Amino acid sequence: MIFQSYLFLFAFFPVLFIVYYVLLKNEKIKLANIFLAMMSFVFYAYGNVKYLYFLSLEVLVNYAVYRLLVWLEYQKGYQKVRKWLCGGAVAGNLFLLFYYKYYNFFIENWNGIFHTEHSFRTLIVPLGISFITFQQIAFLVDVYRGECDRCTLLEYTIFVSFFPHISSGPIMTQDQFFPILRSGKRKEIDWDRINRGIFLFVFGLGKKVLLADMFGQAVDWGYGNIPSLNGMSMFLITVFYSFQIYFDFSGYSDMAIGISWMLNLDLPVNFDSPYKAYSVVEFWKRWHISLTRFLTKYIYIPLGGSRKGNLRAYCNTMIVFLCSGIWHGASWMFVLWGALHGVAMVLTKALKRYGEWIPRILKRSVTLLFINFTWIIFRTADLKELREVFRAFLKGGISINPDLFQFFGIAGKGAEEYAVLYSILVLLAIIGILVFLLIAPNAKEAAEKMKHKVWHGFVAAGIIALCVLRFSSVSSFVYFNF
Repeated sequence: MIFQSYLFLFAFFPVLFIVYYVLLKNEKIKLANIFLAMMSFVFYAYGNVKYLYFLSLEVLVNYAVYRLLVWLEYQKGYQKVRKWLCGGAVAGNLFLLFYYKYYNFFIENWNGIFHTEHSFRTLIVPLGISFITFQQIAFLVDVYRGECDRCTLLEYTIFVSFFPHISSGPIMTQDQFFPILRSGKRKEIDWDRINRGIFLFVFGLGKKVLLADMFGQAVDWGYGNIPSLNGMSMFLITVFYSFQIYFDFSGYSDMAIGISWMLNLDLPVNFDSPYKAYSVVEFWKRWHISLTRFLTKYIYIPLGGSRKGNLRAYCNTMIVFLCSGIWHGASWMFVLWGALHGVAMVLTKALKRYGEWIPRILKRSVTLLFINFTWIIFRTADLKELREVFRAFLKGGISINPDLFQFFGIAGKGAEEYAVLYSILVLLAIIGILVFLLIAPNAKEAAEKMKHKVWHGFVAAGIIALCVLRFSSVSSFVYFNF
């Protein structure tokens, strides 16, 4: 199930909202939690009921390990056993991630290197497996370190399966979620918070349906017709992808937080206007914040962080970004993408003192160009396709392929007759969107500061109506693949 669907908007969430608050209002908090967990499982398993088996097994096994770790903590002479148990559980979670997500990738490379003919397996990759795996690893490590409060099986189930975040993040830690879940304020209907949640959800829905999918259709067409594109058209396709993945991830993050607000819960911020960044370091403090936090806390710091000298810190940074790359997908292109970001991070840190004199506008421009360039690698399927993209760049030409206009509501004979005019309008629109992204507050900030006006309701209704009309052409979120 996806947020941008008739089923979610007009059936799933209204039923959840009404029943959930009726139970909370009558102080049936445990029943409300059970209902929330059940509906989260329904949401998760809607696309494929086999997902349900995976999620149930993950929850039960990891919770059993948690209880055993807590019990062993108070037993004398079992600390080494406790350490091995935690390490084994982490390895087990990583093994499942490897099996479902990387098995065929491993076999493909093994066959290529050793000239073998091992067969591939038809695997149904569980939705959001990367997010689920990392979240449970973080939980078990926190338990082992003694940083986790006790929790019931029901609380843990909600922690793992809470539907707004399960498919595309954020990766939550127990200290971010359990206090809110246990708060006595949950049973109070906060209409102001609900209104802000509606605004944030609608804004995110508009980003996804009206912007991300529009650019996504153009990108899909462009990458399917690379040989026919000239330099300008190819450049626009790469820019469109930068917009697509921005509005896609931003839209999901807004909707996830908006839903949690409407349910009197909360999710940590996972997206904070990353294109405003003045460096790659700042970009990763704004883009997929929860993943950066996870990799820093559970990989970078245990490896030694920056405590053992600059050279060791740079090596640790490269390891972290190689992990980030492979986490995103089973492809060498993701590894290359992660490696380039790692190199950029190392250079930024190493040359920090030399960059103080550089104008901020130049810093931001260079950062944006680098991010856009690396998104090309992120989007391409393999090195062969990447070479085709670069060949298209080298063709030159300033005209825009008229076929691109169809994705912006311009089609037919007029697209060719007025190609120059439409090209100018498209370029101005791109500049306008970019300027808006660089100066406007993010949606969460706007929602928190907004003062409710009547016209807000009309705007929200208008956005929903426009989105509903486009549901037939809506795609899933990009991060569903990770």
